[in-house]
Amino acid sequence: MDQRLKRLEGLADLLDSRFRIPGLGVRVGLDGIIGLIPGIGDAVMALVSLYLVAEAVHMGARKRVIAQMLANIGIDFLLGSIPIAGDLFDIAFKVNNRNIALLKAEQNRHGE
Repeated sequence: MDQRLKRLEGLADLLDSRFRIPGLGVRVGLDGIIGLIPGIGDAVMALVSLYLVAEAVHMGARKRVIAQMLANIGIDFLLGSIPIAGDLFDIAFKVNNRNIALLKAEQNRHGE
């Protein structure tokens, strides 16, 4: 696997699932934690998520894949911005892990 993709996988893990909530077994990342900050948390994390999309563009992902990644970020931002329910959605949706899965599938499609 390409080093760039491995690095992006690590970033997605940090953002979405690096930490386990004791007693619940639920995994969260910085997206779920920073998203708790009212007003700016979700916006900041959406910008960080866009970095993954920019890297996907540089890696030659098809427009269709880029559009799906952007749609995932939009959904995460809009629904994640809802107080309390949105924070739970952020933890469950894991937008960055979803987008890395799309990128990995795209890379595998090309046999890279």
